[in-house]
Amino acid sequence: MKAVVVIDYGPPEDYTVAEIPAPRPGPGQIQVRIAAASVNPADVKVPSGEFRDQFPLGFPHVPGNDFAGTVSEVGAGVERFKVGDEVFGQAVPRALRAMAGTERPSLTTGALAEYAVFEADTPFIALRPDEIGVEEAAALPTAGLTVRAILASADIEPGASVLVIGASGGVGTALLPTLAAFAKVTATGRPEDTGRLRDLGAAQVIGYEDEYPSGVDAVCNLVLPGDELAEAAAALRPGGRLVTITFPVTQPDSLGRDDVDLRFVLDMDGWLGGMREVAAAAVRGELAAVIGRRYTLDEGARAVADFARRHTFGKLVVRVQPGFGN
Repeated sequence: MKAVVVIDYGPPEDYTVAEIPAPRPGPGQIQVRIAAASVNPADVKVPSGEFRDQFPLGFPHVPGNDFAGTVSEVGAGVERFKVGDEVFGQAVPRALRAMAGTERPSLTTGALAEYAVFEADTPFIALRPDEIGVEEAAALPTAGLTVRAILASADIEPGASVLVIGASGGVGTALLPTLAAFAKVTATGRPEDTGRLRDLGAAQVIGYEDEYPSGVDAVCNLVLPGDELAEAAAALRPGGRLVTITFPVTQPDSLGRDDVDLRFVLDMDGWLGGMREVAAAAVRGELAAVIGRRYTLDEGARAVADFARRHTFGKLVVRVQPGFGN
């Protein structure tokens, strides 16, 4: 099969597209013919070597977490899915098993490929509804899961003022419409993003280097490192809530004040809902992914490099099977 391939630790500019053997499913696993996949931070960070001591990779390594495709083979004992099922979901490289949840981890051989193998018994893979197109389904998993987890964990009251840091990314562009439906949102973005962020519901858009508004009820940090949030915390009213999804996990003593309601959001077990719930919300029109750029599989390595080096708006989607589906 053809796949985006990493042959050693390094930057995404070193990735290539090559022919490698297609993975076969073992017991409890499914093989999926990938129709489309989208790019996520782990596709850059894990192969960079930043976490090689904690999560050493085997090479060649195929990146790719979020996908949509067709079940092409099932391993022994699989009852949830059958050959021909249209599925979508999110999984992490097998090297990250220790971070993938304790009960039903969602693991993969890498979705930026013509075929990938996944664990069948996980809440993070589900049937793709007909109402959700292939590209949207590939863009939706990580963003949708994260948005639902943020909203479930943040307890943001109607009418609250909220600062969203990193609003133009995949999670931010999916979060804004839902959050703006009941809260007043200030979003960070580049000047060229202003119109699109307002269209998604932002009441105000400020630049990355601009001073944050003061006295907001809540801050949602989607991009800044978790140990660099003192300025974000300073924007909060007394007792305000800081919701963050980034690593390293934010420590209260790094915020410069002791009256912050700090909430780190990470749900690797699906306690706050899995892909079925994401699909249902998308079908109801309550959740959608914004696709910023599209690539072919032959351009897959460039898609990851663009994600790392260029300013992106929404999700970057790699169309693996150009003539597949809607």
